[in-house]
Amino acid sequence: MSSVLDKKENKEDEILDSALRPQSWAEYVGQDKIKENIRIIITAAKNRGQTPDHLLLYGSSGLGKTTLANLVALEMGTKIRIISGPAIERAGDLAAILTNMGEGDVLFIDEIHRIHRTVEEYLYPAMEDYKLNLILGKGPMARTMELKLPKFTIIGATTRPGMLSAPLRNRFGATFQLNFYNQEDIEKIIDRSAKLLKIKTEPEAVGVIAKRSRFTPRIANRLLKRVRDFAEVNGVGLVTKEIAESSLNFLDVDHMGLDLGDKRILKAIIEKFDGGPVGLQALAAASSEEEDTILDIYEPYLMQCGFIERTPKGRMATFLAYQHLGIKKSQTKLI
Repeated sequence: MSSVLDKKENKEDEILDSALRPQSWAEYVGQDKIKENIRIIITAAKNRGQTPDHLLLYGSSGLGKTTLANLVALEMGTKIRIISGPAIERAGDLAAILTNMGEGDVLFIDEIHRIHRTVEEYLYPAMEDYKLNLILGKGPMARTMELKLPKFTIIGATTRPGMLSAPLRNRFGATFQLNFYNQEDIEKIIDRSAKLLKIKTEPEAVGVIAKRSRFTPRIANRLLKRVRDFAEVNGVGLVTKEIAESSLNFLDVDHMGLDLGDKRILKAIIEKFDGGPVGLQALAAASSEEEDTILDIYEPYLMQCGFIERTPKGRMATFLAYQHLGIKKSQTKLI
């Protein structure tokens, strides 16, 4: 029964997340330089009567890569097809996707670094020459068939740009890195989301949520919805500073946006490895987290806060991490 309720809640969250996505460049807050660069690329392509170059977007999860892809399609007046890299398992899957696209359409490939290498080989001519060379049959009866494709734009998104092969990376016309947002932009995003969700908020409450959002729009919207739940259950309706602070404290999200997972990783480095250095595999085992989870979710923000330092020998906890957790060097446990 609980799994059914969880699925229903996740589905509702997905619908809300989709409704909160900006529908125009004016509504998209932050990443100003990237927005302007992409708009120039699109405008120039439209003036020449061409499709825009393929684009590669990278950065931490929740910073707006999917939203940017949707805005490119809206600006071009074309359709967008969204798919995850691991879902394209065979060349036939890629052929089915590309042959069903219209002229000028956008194909957004999320987690493009996880695309199968065999499929990647077929992607090269599709990106460069808009054609697919498929091999039909095996052995002496095998033959090659060339499929011509409509002109389209691929927008790849990844949290791990270093895992992309050089041939694939070089076929993108432009590469952009999405950075963490600042306090002011996050507050604007929360204000907009609150209006769309019809949530009454005090300015001080918006500031509290923004500070604990890890400067990431997706997390800011999620925290806003959870704070709304607390306000409604308490029968207040209005999200005040006190309600925002108490509800986020109850959710174990501290004033820096760190949750139990972040603190578990920091404490593992400090208490089990005397502050480091420690390798990723050992840290994952000590903190009971997956290596990819540490790399993609926890580490970028912890490094942004200055709590973790990467060295050739491994990860190290900084003085700021000790200070934030209230741990003194003398309290650490040597192994």
